[in-house]
Amino acid sequence: MTGLKLFEPLTLRGLILKNRIVVSPMCQYMAKEGYVQPWHQAHHARFALGGVGTVFVEATGVQRGGRITHGCTGLWEDGQIAGMKAIADLHRSHGVIPGIQIGHAGRRASAALPWDGAKPLALVENGKPWQTVGPSPIAERDGYPIPRELTALEIDGIVEAFVAAARRALAAGFEIVEIHGAHGYLLHSFFSPITNHRSDAYGGTREKRMRVPLMVTEAVRRVWPADKPLFYRTSVLDGLEGGSTIEDTIALAGELKSRGVDVIDCSSGGMAGSSSMSTNKIKPGFQVPLAEAVRKGADIATMAVGAILDGPQAESILQEGKADLIAIGREMLEDPNWAYHAAAALGMNKPWPVLPMQYGFYLERRASALER
Repeated sequence: MTGLKLFEPLTLRGLILKNRIVVSPMCQYMAKEGYVQPWHQAHHARFALGGVGTVFVEATGVQRGGRITHGCTGLWEDGQIAGMKAIADLHRSHGVIPGIQIGHAGRRASAALPWDGAKPLALVENGKPWQTVGPSPIAERDGYPIPRELTALEIDGIVEAFVAAARRALAAGFEIVEIHGAHGYLLHSFFSPITNHRSDAYGGTREKRMRVPLMVTEAVRRVWPADKPLFYRTSVLDGLEGGSTIEDTIALAGELKSRGVDVIDCSSGGMAGSSSMSTNKIKPGFQVPLAEAVRKGADIATMAVGAILDGPQAESILQEGKADLIAIGREMLEDPNWAYHAAAALGMNKPWPVLPMQYGFYLERRASALER
């Protein structure tokens, strides 16, 4: 025990996370037909040695047509398990809890890679697009492809695809699975009144709009072991006129909790385009109030994410009861030893054990010998 909440263990069902630092799922767009590549191993090795408690593998498609891009990882077939298992094993071997985020991109699928512009492949020369789907035939913006409205039978098929992907994640050795219900992707698009104009059992009232996310959650929880946590990432608010609100998400979070979700991963936006590609100005911790609102409103553990830059900022979020876990994304890309530097910045007496012994041993000795 360090006295610092950031480095305090957290028990979730049968798991003990050694600290509250989580590497957020970050798409790498380097897969081939959903299969992980050597890049993914190198990418995750940086975090496995960095002293964090938990690492999530990027948004992984439950169906081939549910990928965001041609370069996205998948768990829609058994052959994809082995590559994922190597990543889960890597993290576990260094005392890190391996997690994976599974999802379906819905109308935001069939997109170009971010560094190629991220536009729909239908608008890209030789883009090799595929048909996108959604709750209603509403394009993301004027001139963009119109998704095909899903039938009730197809919705059942997507629920089963989430279940099958969760089973494969378990076979690969992941300890946490997170359902992606944010950023304009399929489950979010069912929940948001902007994209769901259905008049059947899956649209209309808030209760009907949350039906598909709850169906997926119930089905995944049934096959995900009782001693392993289930996370759900949500866009807490759309931030657009006529979109979902914080109050809507608090209601959803309450229903998710009753169905066995342990942590709500609190993001925002995505209904009008990629959140990660946005050039809108943001302030440090801009989404933390959302995690706090959901935590208090639904009485459920939350994970804060979004421009959390350093240890003191993260520690204050936890100390003030605004969240239970801290997810770090781009800062971790810049500094995979973020946890160690956070410990030092927070004044931990001996921060070296945050890192593996093979690193900490020498860093401690250098610190004692170095004249300043």
